[in-house]
Amino acid sequence: MPSFLAFEDKDPGIPSRVPLVLVHGHPFDRTMWQPQLAEFPAGRRVIAPDLRGYGASPVTPGTVPLARHAQDIAALLDRLEVDGCVLAGLSMGGQIVMECAARFGERVRGLVLADTFPAAETPEGRRSRAAMADRLLAEGMRGYADEVLERMVAPSADPGVKAHVHRMMTATSPEGAAAALRGRAERPDYRALLTRLAVPALVVVGADDTYTPVADAEAMHAALPDSVLCVIEGAAHLPNLERPAEFNRALGEFLARLDGKLDGGPRDGGPASVHGRDRTVRRQA
Repeated sequence: MPSFLAFEDKDPGIPSRVPLVLVHGHPFDRTMWQPQLAEFPAGRRVIAPDLRGYGASPVTPGTVPLARHAQDIAALLDRLEVDGCVLAGLSMGGQIVMECAARFGERVRGLVLADTFPAAETPEGRRSRAAMADRLLAEGMRGYADEVLERMVAPSADPGVKAHVHRMMTATSPEGAAAALRGRAERPDYRALLTRLAVPALVVVGADDTYTPVADAEAMHAALPDSVLCVIEGAAHLPNLERPAEFNRALGEFLARLDGKLDGGPRDGGPASVHGRDRTVRRQA
């Protein structure tokens, strides 16, 4: 299946470390990753797609399950001739990353799970997502964006960040967002999968996130065999935008450790890998 996703591909044009693929959440687009697209391509290929139904990618009405998003990412990796990568996803993007690990785990060298959770949807959650999908189709995105903005980001977030987040939400196609909501409601339970993942993982969460609270991140951290948990103070659901310096530092340290492990030895004086069940880092704002 050929890839039809719009994407940004920042390739340093020189032999680089394992590529980093950034998977955005709902209802955003690849510009959600602007601070990371600016920070990490100097010595590493960084790829950020617009998911099906979001940004500049085509819309598929109806229902788009997470499995379809994972297939789209696999097709994009094929198109770009990327054999292995670090997959990083936030919120719904994190659940898509887990689906990718289930479907083509042999291509995954590491995982970054930010402000997400692995459990299947509850019956109440399925009803709520279906109702929201109907509402977005009937009313459009603006009312929803106005309501959730200050749960997506902390009230103290920079006004420019708030404006960017609101702009992404209102620019999203209601048909695309509704199809993703319906598909997300049908997702499987990834909790058992996490216990079987052999690759290193970074779990990140905003300390003030009410959608996916710190307790969810702690549970994922406990389930993953090799993980580090980073709690970012002064951030809600989008710490990569709200506190980019802290998020980038956590991601950069994780990538450096992973590079060392893939090279077969330590880098920069750090451990080749960290068995991280008892390792939690708190980043101050």
